[in-house]
Amino acid sequence: MDRQFRTLDDIGDIRGKRVLVREDLNVPLSDGAVTDDTRLRATVATVAELADKGAIVLVLAHFGRPKVPSPDLSLAQIVKPYEAVLGRPVRYVDWEGDAANVATLQPGDIAVLENTRFFGGEEKNDPATVARFAALGDLYVNDAFSAAHRAHASTEGLAHALPAFAGRAMEAELDALEKALGNPEHPVAAVVGGAKVSTKLDVLKHLVGKVDHLIIGGGMANTFLAARGVNVGKSLCEHDLTGTAEEILDAADKAGCTVHLPYDVVVAKEFRANPQTRTVNVHEVAADEMILDIGPAATEALGDVLKNCRTLVWNGPLGAFETPPFDAATVALAKTAAALTKEGGLVSVAGGGDTVAALNQAGVAGDFTFVSTAGGAFLEWMEGRELPGVAALAR
Repeated sequence: MDRQFRTLDDIGDIRGKRVLVREDLNVPLSDGAVTDDTRLRATVATVAELADKGAIVLVLAHFGRPKVPSPDLSLAQIVKPYEAVLGRPVRYVDWEGDAANVATLQPGDIAVLENTRFFGGEEKNDPATVARFAALGDLYVNDAFSAAHRAHASTEGLAHALPAFAGRAMEAELDALEKALGNPEHPVAAVVGGAKVSTKLDVLKHLVGKVDHLIIGGGMANTFLAARGVNVGKSLCEHDLTGTAEEILDAADKAGCTVHLPYDVVVAKEFRANPQTRTVNVHEVAADEMILDIGPAATEALGDVLKNCRTLVWNGPLGAFETPPFDAATVALAKTAAALTKEGGLVSVAGGGDTVAALNQAGVAGDFTFVSTAGGAFLEWMEGRELPGVAALAR
C-alpha cells in the first residue's frame, strides 16, 4: 500500500535512541483497578517492537481532564496494570526531574511519563511545551488515533519537532479507514445510528456523497420519518430538524445514494426493559407509542442490502440497544455483516463507543475487518474532516 505517512518500517536503527510514543492510556479505573484494558492492549505491538529493537521507549499520554495536577489523574496509577499487559517492567517518570530520570534509562527500557495535560500548554499546542517534550526524545511515534483529532502538543506539535512516524495501531487504523471511505470497493454501505440527528449532521451530509447506501437507525431515523410525513407518536424526534433531514434526503437523491429508513418498527408505550411491545408499519404508530427499534422485516431487507455491498462503515446502533428487547435489529444486522466479512465478501469497519459496545453485545466485534475504539476522532473522520494528528504525520 502506498501510504502518505511513515511507519515503524521506515524508522531505521533505533538502538539507544529515545523514542517518544504518544499512546492512549486513558482507561477507566475503579478503586485503583483498570476495568477495561482495551486501550492498554492496543499499545503493545508498537511499544514492544520499539523496546525489542533497543529503543528507550518514553510513553506520552493524557489521563482525564485535569484543571490542575492531581494524584487522582496521575499516570503513576497506570504503571502496574500496564506492566501486566506488556509482560515487562515499566518505569514511571514524573515531570519533576524528568530529564535526569530519562538519562538513567537503558536500551529496551520502557517508561510512562506523567499526564501530558498537567502542562497547561499541552492542549494549547504551546511551542514551549512542545520543546519541553521534544528535548526528551530523538524520534516521535504517534500511535493514538483516538486523540488525533486534537491539535495538542503531544499529538500534533511533536510531529513537527522530531522525525515522526505512525505506530502499528495508528497504521492499522489509517489503513482500515482508507479501505472504508478513502478508496473503497463499491457498492459502499454506511450504517449511522444514534439518538439525535443534530449530533451527526456533518456525518450524514458527508456520507451521502461517498456511499451508495445510507442506512439510518436509532432515534435519528424518527426525524427522517417525520420529514416524510410519518406520525412518530411519542418517539424521540427533533421536529425542528425535519427541514434539514429533507435537505439531506434531496442531496442523497442527487448523489445517487439510496437512503434506507425502517418501514416496520418495534414500539412500546414506556421505555424500560422488556415492556409490552408490538411490531407495526411506520404509518401505524399510535400517538402514545415510542419507536424503539427497527422491525424484523426491515432488518432482513437491510441484510439483503449488505449482501450486495463490498464495503461497510458502521457508527451507532439501530435501536435502543442497551435496553432489551430493543437490541434485536442491531444484533441481527451485525451478525449478518460479520458473516459476510468472514466469507470474504465484505470489508467492514466500525467505530464509536456505542458501536463497539453493540458489536460486543452481538458477539461479533472480532469478526469485523476493523473495529475502532476511537470516539471523537472516528466521528470527525466520518465527517470528512482533516485530523491534525494524522495530517502532521504526512511525509
